[in-house]
Amino acid sequence: MGVKDRPQCYFDVELNREPVGRIVFQLFSDVCPRTSKNFLCLGTGKITGKKLCYKGSTFHRVVKNFMVQGGDFTEGNGRGGESIYGGYFEDENFILKHDRPFLLSMANRGKNTNGSQFFMKQDLLFSPRSVDVVFGHVISGFEVVKKIEGLKTDSASRPYADVRVVDCGQLITKSANDGRPAAPLLITPRSLVTANERLSPPSSLKSSFHLQLLGVWVGQASP
Repeated sequence: MGVKDRPQCYFDVELNREPVGRIVFQLFSDVCPRTSKNFLCLGTGKITGKKLCYKGSTFHRVVKNFMVQGGDFTEGNGRGGESIYGGYFEDENFILKHDRPFLLSMANRGKNTNGSQFFMKQDLLFSPRSVDVVFGHVISGFEVVKKIEGLKTDSASRPYADVRVVDCGQLITKSANDGRPAAPLLITPRSLVTANERLSPPSSLKSSFHLQLLGVWVGQASP
């Protein structure tokens, strides 16, 4: 799979139940196929067995003018989440670096502890640790990310407002016979998820996720 085949997925975001727009990601599946598959499947809900999906999850941590963290669809506070591989999965590689804004990276609590939590980084003044896997970037909806980053938060960087993913899925584009791109087809959790099993987060995921940024801990949940 090459650059032109990199998958795209979207989050439709609401702020206090009011739509604020759509964020579209392109995943670096040619560099981090396993990590990209995890994010994509959690975005579409295309999983058998447990119902694992980002739909309905919140952005639970915001650092103004720097980053937005989300993906904890089990507890919503930075202590939960789960990968499609069951619990955690290993760090795929660190080929890509945090060298530009709006990159999409895995949030973790140490080596080989990737679950479902992720973060989007905007400011280059702070540099996340080299143990956070970069696997995609934002290609549309920059203003939505900036709006979330500007939200007021408490002392633990939790936004006072309720900001969440109300819909998500994969964008698939097909070219028409005349060579012009057709309207994107949407694969959504509503069309793919049939499991009704309530997800109970494994005990191994109770620990908080974190990112250490020049001595500042981000993504760490309260006890």
